[in-house]
Amino acid sequence: MPQHCSPSTLSPFTAADGENLALHEWPVAANTPLRGLVVLVHGLGEHAGRYGALAEQLNAWGFAVRGYDHYGHGASAGPRGGLTSDTRLLDDLADMVECTRARLPPGLPLVLLGHSMGGLVAARLVSLNLCPVDALVLSSPALDAGLGAVQKLLVSTLPRIAPNLRVGNGLDAHYLSHDAQVVADYRADPQCHDRISARLARFIADAGPATVATAPTWAVPTLLMWAGADRLVNPAGSRAFAQAAPPAVVQSHCFEGAFHELFNETPEYAMPVLQMLQDWLLARFGVKY
Repeated sequence: MPQHCSPSTLSPFTAADGENLALHEWPVAANTPLRGLVVLVHGLGEHAGRYGALAEQLNAWGFAVRGYDHYGHGASAGPRGGLTSDTRLLDDLADMVECTRARLPPGLPLVLLGHSMGGLVAARLVSLNLCPVDALVLSSPALDAGLGAVQKLLVSTLPRIAPNLRVGNGLDAHYLSHDAQVVADYRADPQCHDRISARLARFIADAGPATVATAPTWAVPTLLMWAGADRLVNPAGSRAFAQAAPPAVVQSHCFEGAFHELFNETPEYAMPVLQMLQDWLLARFGVKY
């Protein structure tokens, strides 16, 4: 899927602590029946502006889209890859959901759609019941950080000693997608970065297993999709969650052979992903508002 279509309307959003977060909005066209609103939660080192192509699809199906750049990402405040507190990402998402919900027409569904680290943040928010959402979509969520023994040791010690120390995240952009243009665009994007702080690394390492542990009692309708050939996030986390979650609540599917960014893959991989997403959303939220 191309990343250069449907540019968002960009505006500042003031977080609870006064920091500015970059807010992206893709409204539904006036002649399209409104079925719901999707809040996009992006991954590590990127920004919500990369989701224009997906937003265009969601708009066409009747879903307005709102996304924001995490603190320390994109056009938002903060050092790249940094966090001001262990719960910063969760606090910001809860704030965004609550403020968004307050602006919605009564009864209009609000769906969270999180990718990679954003999928982890969205799923953790749901697992902790921090604020109500009507449904959840997870794309290659970082439910298993895949840390080796040395990395686990660093994550267990560095956050106490130097929580704001930022290092390279080690992600190889070559494995984002089989689409070479997607990889080239990512590498050329000045708002993408490879930084991660010790505090953020610990959040990812701890929140994944904690979220998987809550899968047996999952109650929010969820579509979980992950890439079978993912080399940036360990697919084992998604498999474990899918196996433990109630099948009546969580629909899950592994797209064998696909790389990490399911929505930005080549057509042979991306089209089935989009079809599954469309079918799932319209089966639950086909009513026009």
